[in-house]
Amino acid sequence: MDTNNIDALYKRYLEKNMSPQELEEFRLLILDTGREDLLGERMERHWNELTGDTMIFLPENKADQIFSGIISQPLPKARKVRLLSRISIAAAAVGIIVVGISLFFTSHKFKAAKELANQTHGAPGMNSATLTLSNGRAIRLSDAASGELAADAGVVISKSPTGQLIYEIKGNSGHKGINKLSTANGETYQIRLPDGSDVWLNAASSLSYAPDLVIDGKRSVQLEGEAYFSITRDQAHPFIVQSKDQQIEVLGTQFNVNAYADEPVVATTLLNGAVSIITGKQKKRIYPGEQAQLSAGQLSIQKVEVDNIIDWKNGDFALNHVEFKTAMRKIARWYDMEIVYDQGVPDNLESGGWISRKQPLSAVLKSIEASGLVKFRVEGRKIYVMQ
Repeated sequence: MDTNNIDALYKRYLEKNMSPQELEEFRLLILDTGREDLLGERMERHWNELTGDTMIFLPENKADQIFSGIISQPLPKARKVRLLSRISIAAAAVGIIVVGISLFFTSHKFKAAKELANQTHGAPGMNSATLTLSNGRAIRLSDAASGELAADAGVVISKSPTGQLIYEIKGNSGHKGINKLSTANGETYQIRLPDGSDVWLNAASSLSYAPDLVIDGKRSVQLEGEAYFSITRDQAHPFIVQSKDQQIEVLGTQFNVNAYADEPVVATTLLNGAVSIITGKQKKRIYPGEQAQLSAGQLSIQKVEVDNIIDWKNGDFALNHVEFKTAMRKIARWYDMEIVYDQGVPDNLESGGWISRKQPLSAVLKSIEASGLVKFRVEGRKIYVMQ
């Protein structure tokens, strides 16, 4: 889109004389994060012409209201965007507000944009999970305030100001019952266990454990899905992770376990220390930079690029040298989507690139399309993949 077309669309928008097609084009322009400066310049110029003063800015609540009204109609592709307003309230400005002045781009996120993104398919995931206590009580952690949430078997459970779930032993503890922390598609969460160990839980995953963590003299958890573990060293109490036909024995270390039901292998990747993987009669020890892969009852050890494995914990999609369909499963879990493949899409494609998980789905798919491997079409919660 050239600058003349931007000027023309903006002028027609202010005059309230746009066709539905032009309005859709203009709204797509507003949501295009590569066009902020061009659009912002024109809006700023218009505002200055109206007020004759570059120091009087549009009130934030009015900016949110107008912006929400503009983008509330369905778009061909859902997008989340950081939209910015120049705001330094001056009461004199309120009476001369016109549509179009509200769309300044600055470092402040519009509340309306954020609310819209949370309701729109393709928005990035969020820091959230559900904690189910041993008595069956379920706590939605994104809705819970910071502070103490519950006490269970002598253990106090609280939520930190940064959103982390924290377990602390405060009295005589016992492992009566099991707690379960679970994330849905598009959610991730961090927990600090009573021994001081930290666990990051990826989307569509769950971690089950006794409130005091110790069972039969061992620290023990059950994992479904994917998690990153940073385990506090305690030689007297080995740390055990049970996951999909295997058991991991740890003293103190950092490692990642991917045990999703829809993945062909259970992958345990070590960053620091050493862990042992046990399945059936097999027991293998892995070292930093190695990955144990369990498939069809057989364990094998591979050297891997660790950064590609823990990309999710760091808020990224690292796609270099990753099997394409593996990458798409990651994307589907984070954006809560279903992948539908055209019959012509082969199984041996390899993706590439890197992109933040904070980006909207449209940006992620556009990045992959740039490789020329495939094309995408998004309909509702389905991503159609074609060649």
